[in-house]
Amino acid sequence: MSHPYTNALIKETSPYLLQHAHNPVNWLPWNDASLSQATEENKLIIVSIGYSACHWCHVMEHESFEDIEVAQVMNDHYISIKIDREERPDVDNVYMNAVQLMTGQGGWPLNVIILPDGRPVWGGTYFRKEEWINALSQIHTLFQKEPEKILEYAVKLSEGMQQMSIIPENKEAVSFTDHTLQDAISKWSRQWDTRQGGLNRAPKFMMPNNYQFLLRYAHQTEDQEIMDYVNATLEMMAYGGINDHIGGGFARYSTDMKWHVPHFEKMLYDNAQLVSLYSDAYLKTKNDLYKETVYRTLDFIKREMTTEEGGFYSALDADSLTPEGILEEGAYYVWTKVELQELLGDDLPLFSAYYNVNSYGKWEKDNYVLIKQDSDPAFAKEHGLTIEKLKELKEKWRLDLLRFRESKKQKPRLDDKILTSWNSLMTKGYLDAYRVFREPQFLEIAIKNAHFIASKMMRNDGGLNRTYKNGQSTINGYLEDYAATIDAYITLFEITSDIEWLDLSKKLTSYTLQHFYSEDTHLFYYTSNIDTPLATRIIETYDNVIPASNSMMANNMERLSRSISDVSYSEIAKKMLHTIQPNIIQSPSSFSNWMQLMLTYTQPFYEIIIVGKNALELMKELNTYYIPNTLKLTSTTHSDLAPFKERFVSGKTLIYVCVNNACRLPILSIKEVINLIYNH
Repeated sequence: MSHPYTNALIKETSPYLLQHAHNPVNWLPWNDASLSQATEENKLIIVSIGYSACHWCHVMEHESFEDIEVAQVMNDHYISIKIDREERPDVDNVYMNAVQLMTGQGGWPLNVIILPDGRPVWGGTYFRKEEWINALSQIHTLFQKEPEKILEYAVKLSEGMQQMSIIPENKEAVSFTDHTLQDAISKWSRQWDTRQGGLNRAPKFMMPNNYQFLLRYAHQTEDQEIMDYVNATLEMMAYGGINDHIGGGFARYSTDMKWHVPHFEKMLYDNAQLVSLYSDAYLKTKNDLYKETVYRTLDFIKREMTTEEGGFYSALDADSLTPEGILEEGAYYVWTKVELQELLGDDLPLFSAYYNVNSYGKWEKDNYVLIKQDSDPAFAKEHGLTIEKLKELKEKWRLDLLRFRESKKQKPRLDDKILTSWNSLMTKGYLDAYRVFREPQFLEIAIKNAHFIASKMMRNDGGLNRTYKNGQSTINGYLEDYAATIDAYITLFEITSDIEWLDLSKKLTSYTLQHFYSEDTHLFYYTSNIDTPLATRIIETYDNVIPASNSMMANNMERLSRSISDVSYSEIAKKMLHTIQPNIIQSPSSFSNWMQLMLTYTQPFYEIIIVGKNALELMKELNTYYIPNTLKLTSTTHSDLAPFKERFVSGKTLIYVCVNNACRLPILSIKEVINLIYNH
């Protein structure tokens, strides 16, 4: 029996689009043909944007898009386009800005009505069925009777969006000082929750780049108060239910103040950056909790998020089926006392004390989300256990519960598309973990993924594609894809001294300068100049759960400049930071990755160059110290690369420590390097 509708999403590869492929709505994907159809039929367009792990997207699909009555209104009066925001962050950025202008807030699902030329006229986020039908009916009637009003609103909204996307020129002289950072942190610190960590509000997002910056700042300025705040945040996140104590890996955010009940989806980009953050925090503090957190998170990535080809999947859904077959948020991750009693037997009282299977850890409907309150040494002491015995018990509990969960519970849906930028963030996570813990498999996995990106995502013209699925890479890459990949490749060059990765970094940077750079603003557009233009061409500057593509690019430019001794890249980085500098004090948490670069310019920054047969061994020794204000380069042989030129002496391994292009005489031991840096 044929359906009275034509849903074109069945031909797509995105798991999110495929979730909607059997709706009675005549969904189309975003492309030129879909937009042209709206012009031909003189219809407004519904653009509905979400992602596969989005709980409220599923709710709206079930309430509205699966409903025949809703579908009829949409099919009769509109062209309906579904978009996976992870595939098309460019379109999402444009219409998210529009909805924030209209309503003062944003989120997903994002639902916008636009003209056939792409200009938005109305929008919002989640709508109940009746609200949705009413809104669509009213807008259609207005479009039929008074189309000039719709057009007038589109013009005003477009003007507002153009204003939003203007980056004012900074007419001051280029100058970076400590005062900017001090003032920004002073303002920012008023929002800190110094007891539970994070910001003093709910929901709480983890924002790894915030704490990478604060960790480095506290270390370099010897500010114990900030260091205590960073440690409180990292400990409470690791203790919280937001961290999957059984399977490893972090959920996207906490719905409460104590990091307890998460919004249960797990995203690759969060876990990638948290691995980098906890690795560096371990290097600084030697806190075993941080090491355990890194290893558990990477266990999860290896077990559930890695392909045979070496790519990383995007996300796991928040929702999964209950034993009764109902799709419910968190069903896979929560526990009842009955289940735990059956699995743990006599260990239940101790397990319950450790993971708060009590009023503190209770969520809803007799379900518990596991949460810790005490450090392992404190808990072991209180319960008369040795640390070794507690570790043994924890591992037994973890494996027993993991086996039960994997065999008896319905797994959440997997978003199995592979995204270039998120994969590069994960490669960087593995490299940072390798640098700190020297686990050979971490480096092997990182190199495999770096080759995967180079062979599967890179095109013959030197550009990158965004997404990979079923053996094919598609969608022209965005600035975020280039910025994250360049960062991963520079890091890989630092760790391995393999020039291949530096060469690829340079090629990708040249491509980015050619296709994304704006001479007017000294910043990079989010979309390439070969892409079909959208309603506005956005420049992304705010650091969010992923740092802004421009702040990543500015940091890359500075590192690349030092790696190949080309001052022109550094000049671009400085112009970028100068353009953004007036915004930093207004909203510090949204510019923390920019402040990383400002630290490089306002505090001592070292280039440590090791040349000779034992260079890699000495680098491993150097990497046992937390020195975030360094670029570390090695060469085991003669090299014509500028930092190594005429520095190779046969039979010796020499270490050069340079600050602001001035290098000391070579030294022979890492101990001397550390003395130089700490007694600077």
